[in-house]
Amino acid sequence: MKRIILCTLALFCALSFTRAADSEEGFVKIMDGKTFNGWKASNEAEKAWKIEDGAFRAQGSCSHLFYVGDQKPFKDFELKVEVMTEPSSNGGIYFHTKYQDSGWPKGGFECQVNVSQQDWIKTGSLYGIANIALTPTQDNKWWTQHIIVKGHTVTVLIDGKKVLEYNEPPGAEPVKDFERKIDQGTFALQAHDPKSIVRYKNIRVKRL
Repeated sequence: MKRIILCTLALFCALSFTRAADSEEGFVKIMDGKTFNGWKASNEAEKAWKIEDGAFRAQGSCSHLFYVGDQKPFKDFELKVEVMTEPSSNGGIYFHTKYQDSGWPKGGFECQVNVSQQDWIKTGSLYGIANIALTPTQDNKWWTQHIIVKGHTVTVLIDGKKVLEYNEPPGAEPVKDFERKIDQGTFALQAHDPKSIVRYKNIRVKRL
């Protein structure tokens, strides 16, 4: 009898730990899946963005959709975005950035979204800083891209599996064209080009 109780207790603890690891506690959704409330597209190509089946659908000339629903900058945080690409598509998730009317965002970092497009830098990379050439993601299948920034460390997980950890070196300084420096700011989603179709949904964030 004692052995059965101990086994049951061990199983309960294991299940509790699994639930804790997968917990969404503290996360706040920052899109409603029905409107663009809290989001602002760059002026150059607003038509690149649509809402389909609860997701932001990106297709069109270079444009970025910035989160403007919270005026307090995000510094340390966890961000989760569900993403799906069609074949040969490129996109991106920016953090520590700020709104700009046109061009590629100069502030912050881009966490790459790319399964099969010709650019060798694939999903999960910090574009131009820490690049990976292989990704566990697949076109036409949803995955969760989870970005964690704490102190001077950026961690990227895909469906719970760590694919990248970047530790910013001491004394790192912003560069001229793209800052790529851990600081603070907001988030943005990328519409890369007319041939790329990328969907983003269920976006939620937790401040740390």
